[in-house]
Amino acid sequence: MQGPSSHCAQQRLIELMLRIAPHDGLHVTKVPKLKLVRVSGPTALGQVLYQPGLCLLAQGSKQLLVGDTRFVHDSARHMVFAHDIQVSGQVAEASPEKPYLCVWLDIDPAVIASLLLEDAHQAAPLPTGVDATFGIHTASTDDDLLDAMLRLCRLLETPRHIRQLAPLAYREIMYRLLIGEGGWQLAHFMTPGTQPHRIRLAAQQITLRYREPLRMEEIAQAANMSQSSLHHHFKLATRMTPLQYQKQLRLQEARRLLVFEAATVASAAHRVGYESASQFSREYTRAFGVSPSQDVRELRSFLLQPASGAPDGQSQKV
Repeated sequence: MQGPSSHCAQQRLIELMLRIAPHDGLHVTKVPKLKLVRVSGPTALGQVLYQPGLCLLAQGSKQLLVGDTRFVHDSARHMVFAHDIQVSGQVAEASPEKPYLCVWLDIDPAVIASLLLEDAHQAAPLPTGVDATFGIHTASTDDDLLDAMLRLCRLLETPRHIRQLAPLAYREIMYRLLIGEGGWQLAHFMTPGTQPHRIRLAAQQITLRYREPLRMEEIAQAANMSQSSLHHHFKLATRMTPLQYQKQLRLQEARRLLVFEAATVASAAHRVGYESASQFSREYTRAFGVSPSQDVRELRSFLLQPASGAPDGQSQKV
């Protein structure tokens, strides 16, 4: 639960982000694993692949849809993604006067493992009746977590201290996650031998080899699971079958190739693993609601629009 000190820290985080990220877009920072996002208006529903990370909103809200599970995310709560997972999402609340401000921090499994080795009992226990397999958890953002995140972000204004202090602040944030409401989830997904950890390995394998034909026997072997068990638990964790998961990865990469590398439909289809361009076009249209050529025209038109003074719509290093 957020108290008066949380409100002050949140306001300082808002002011800091407005200075550091003065334009809309994704801002890759000099602090390892830390990214900032600013958006000045609601967005259309889009698909995105989240990798293990912490998402904390300083301002605004967004909606996420994972299968039939819907999340509404605002500044009172943070979200933890414990493994690679594909979601549909959109910024719901944002304006030029009060832009959507998001802090994203990659989760390093090695740091989580190190913390657990130091004290295996420090992670919050698994709540009764909670699905331990699902890869997303939301929790209230308390004073300690918000303060640690603010200290990490403030290093962007004193870059000479990043090398020494950023690892300390990062480790504290990971510790706060472990002992907080969602600590059980991180511990389960990062601890070898657990069912969630095996699913995380399977998702990583599919992500790395999405261009190849899906060989379930190899994925199951890498995760040390039977094929039937993998299929069942993978769907519990991601709300998709392994084949659906691979298909979404292919289509998202194809979309990037079409828009940003000016690839032809046939070339994009081939590069992401499709043998048939017509099959690719059919599945693309089902996924995004429009044909590849129409989608490219609309996306390029949107990206070329000036957004709150953003220079060329590019990501920036801050």
